[in-house]
Amino acid sequence: MKTKLSQIVIAIMILLSVNIYAKTESKNETILLSTTTSTRDSGLLDYILDDFTKKTGITVKVVAVGTGKALQMGIDGEADVLLVHAKASEEKFVADGYGTQRFDVMYNDFIFVGPKSDPANIKKLAPNNTKLGLKLIEESKSKFVSRGDDSGTNKKEISLWKDAGINADKQRFYISAGKGMGDVLTMASEMEAYTITDRATYLSMRDKLELDIVLENDNNLFNQYGVIPVNPKTNSLINSDGATKFKDWILSKETQKLISTFGVEKFGMPLFTPNDK
Repeated sequence: MKTKLSQIVIAIMILLSVNIYAKTESKNETILLSTTTSTRDSGLLDYILDDFTKKTGITVKVVAVGTGKALQMGIDGEADVLLVHAKASEEKFVADGYGTQRFDVMYNDFIFVGPKSDPANIKKLAPNNTKLGLKLIEESKSKFVSRGDDSGTNKKEISLWKDAGINADKQRFYISAGKGMGDVLTMASEMEAYTITDRATYLSMRDKLELDIVLENDNNLFNQYGVIPVNPKTNSLINSDGATKFKDWILSKETQKLISTFGVEKFGMPLFTPNDK
């Protein structure tokens, strides 16, 4: 009887050990990347993440949301590493102790797109002037679709309306979607409306849209992305080692070069410019 009981105890201990080992292995072999929808919708992540897994053996689980939500996931300890684009908010995130350190990764720019008819006449009157372009939208009461999701793009858009002295969200022409970049571009196309977008997502979807670039190359439309490992103190389950490996990988010369090739074959230009040029 004692022998049988001992065998049962040993079997239970083995099962528990295997279960603990499996959970540890799963944690070590997977990281959760919380990132903006533009890195997903543009196709960049599909282009580069296999390289990270091949080099490290770590699988990346991607949660693509607005930058505000991505930062909140870091605050809540629900992600291991962030790849986002709202620098002031990112620096505050680190200063508040939720991230270990922030690093510039790559950049592109924002553009304004609108219906081919261009009812606000932006392309002719304000092709490189954001303040004037927004005033033309307001004056013409042309429809404008906002992401309305506290994303990096939404934060930039709000700041541009403010700089132009316009309370757009109080006006009927302004539509707050609460959606990601790809969905908003589709909405704007279907509604014959204007919107602001990162250039990469627009170019990757251009063939499916009835939208033209109407305003670009304004210095106010610069769009910087950063990587931040989440502070492991926020959650004991944070895969800090995997997050650090991801940070080191995306900042490495090899990956920066890989980023610089994304989009070149199809569009004749890179959709993101690495900071380590």
